[in-house]
Amino acid sequence: MSCTVTNMSVAGAAIDVENPAFIPPRFRLIMARDSSVRDCRVVWIQKNRIGLAFVASPQEPEAH
Repeated sequence: MSCTVTNMSVAGAAIDVENPAFIPPRFRLIMARDSSVRDCRVVWIQKNRIGLAFVASPQEPEAH
């Protein structure tokens, strides 16, 4: 599903979607600009705008 990021910070983001009823409580946000991936959880919903908190994903083991 596509969305528009309207606000972004280190802790989270606000996105606009066509229909918030289809947004799960947790999902991955993939940014088209740089293909960065963020695990998110929904914090609030107001009409078609959704507030997200970024969830720390488990760190991958370092290569030695």
